[in-house]
Amino acid sequence: MAVSGLIFNIQKFSLHDGPGIRTTVFLKGCPLDCWWCHNVESQGSGKEPLLRLDRCSGCGSCVVSCPQGAITLVDGKAATDLGTCVRCGECQVHCPENGRNICGQELSVAEVVAEVLKDQVFYERSGGGVTFSGGEALAQLDFLVEALAECKGAGLHTVVDTSGAVSWTSFERVLPLTDLFLYDLKLMDDAAHRSYTGVSNRGLLENLRKLSAATDAIWIRFPVIPSVNDGAENIRQSIEFLQTIRFRQLNLLPYHELGKGKAAQLGRAYRMEGVTPPSAEGLEELRAQFAAAGMTAVTGG
Repeated sequence: MAVSGLIFNIQKFSLHDGPGIRTTVFLKGCPLDCWWCHNVESQGSGKEPLLRLDRCSGCGSCVVSCPQGAITLVDGKAATDLGTCVRCGECQVHCPENGRNICGQELSVAEVVAEVLKDQVFYERSGGGVTFSGGEALAQLDFLVEALAECKGAGLHTVVDTSGAVSWTSFERVLPLTDLFLYDLKLMDDAAHRSYTGVSNRGLLENLRKLSAATDAIWIRFPVIPSVNDGAENIRQSIEFLQTIRFRQLNLLPYHELGKGKAAQLGRAYRMEGVTPPSAEGLEELRAQFAAAGMTAVTGG
């Protein structure tokens, strides 16, 4: 039986998810609920409707096309009963304003790998390859293992982007098939980590220790979130922890507001209102602190 995965995007010509030119395969589902997540649509493990009500003209095409009768017009705008909606996508097909989309598509390993291989020439010229991200790529483990094996068999450089919020046995299955791990490090204080992501950081840090003992092919990704994790104490603790493990480089990823619009489309509150992206000067100051501690630190990537 063919293994399939729930994919919400396959991004071509990606330059920020590992070395070279890459194709990034985004898998749905994540055990974390980070306040600043810019891929809010990645968090849920099932298909979800993304609704652009600002585009709704009130034409009623979605109302007529919905086989479940889940859509009605309220004050001239389409309103969707999410409890009745089965995510079939008929409204998406019939909306003339492209205001309705279903996030998440079941694709087989063969379908995904075939799409990835279309750009193989760019990978070869740039030292790139394929990156599996999310959500949490390791949350769809059987799909990920088979997809990695197929990509490795085709000679591709493979990257897995992870929060680490899975069992260590999951890492053991993908280790032989992964050329590079992108591993998130957000907050060192466990209570703060729970508050802003919904989970403890203890298992995540332990998995990172184990992973670094097995390989140094790790890029640490540190999202710089003003007023959340850029304070002196968290930076100090992060540096102290990173000095105890092996990794190749640290990427500082500045907070941005791309998740705000997606949260609105999902009907969710945006919890980072009033937070502005860090300044270039502030990012450089942080980069210099990590570099002074002996790390290869870069902004972005």
